Amino acid sequence: MDTLVRGNSTDGSIRVFAAITTELVNEAHRIHNTSATASAALGRLLTGAAIMGAQLKSESDSVTLQINGEGPLGIMIAVTDSSSRVRGYAANPQADLPLNAAGKLDVGGAVGPGFLSVVRDLGLKEPYIGRTPLVSGEIAEDMTYYFAKSEQVPTAVALGVLVDTDLTIKAAGGYMIQLMPEATEETAERLTQIIENAPSVTEMITSGMSAEDIAFSITSGFDMLIENNAVHPEYRCKCSRERMERALISIGKQELEDIIKEQGEAEMSCQFCDKKYHFDKSELEELCKKAK
Repeated sequence: MDTLVRGNSTDGSIRVFAAITTELVNEAHRIHNTSATASAALGRLLTGAAIMGAQLKSESDSVTLQINGEGPLGIMIAVTDSSSRVRGYAANPQADLPLNAAGKLDVGGAVGPGFLSVVRDLGLKEPYIGRTPLVSGEIAEDMTYYFAKSEQVPTAVALGVLVDTDLTIKAAGGYMIQLMPEATEETAERLTQIIENAPSVTEMITSGMSAEDIAFSITSGFDMLIENNAVHPEYRCKCSRERMERALISIGKQELEDIIKEQGEAEMSCQFCDKKYHFDKSELEELCKKAK
């Protein structure tokens, strides 16, 4: 079972989140039939979203991460709630590239240059929207840069997805460390050394480490308290027939009348889970009565 833990140092200077999301990313791969490179890219984004979801306070809050890249993957989106239930997609899930010069999946090349947008909907009149340029397209570095520039919080993010030879996900997860205002320069330097010498996320997971083990490992030497309310991230879509009906009504009476006249029926597909919803002529006529 996937797990996400969070904790703080006893002096309040460090906040840490660590997650194992192998099942979550495998489900995304199953739904979207992603290529190896797309699995790595989308899996990292979904994991990053799950970690950010753990920062939310209310059940109705949400965070959306959107990457507008110029690479072959196109737009990628991941949405999470406060329980780290995430959903997402890549515009071109079968896009793939040869391995990069280091012999690894070329996520940065598949994403390309572009922007990362973060939308925090906290139930206020307007959502908070932050936007920063992509620094590498490797997702973790882009999230690190976002926190530093848009939210002014010193943050280190590491994300990893290990794709097996049959394209299933062998390991996926990540961690995020943030320095609080109480942190000293010495604390920052010590953490930097630990992170630079730490194994990759997927190496830690495949070696058998739990999310809690990872959290303690990347804060080794600090007095840490890990909260006992771990959450279990999962891939969960919130689509429904009612939502699709509202979407059809929103396109307007004239557009619905044109669909009825030209096609006599409609089929809508959810981008997040690929579920299809069919509406026959009589159903469209009923929706047309409700449209403006």
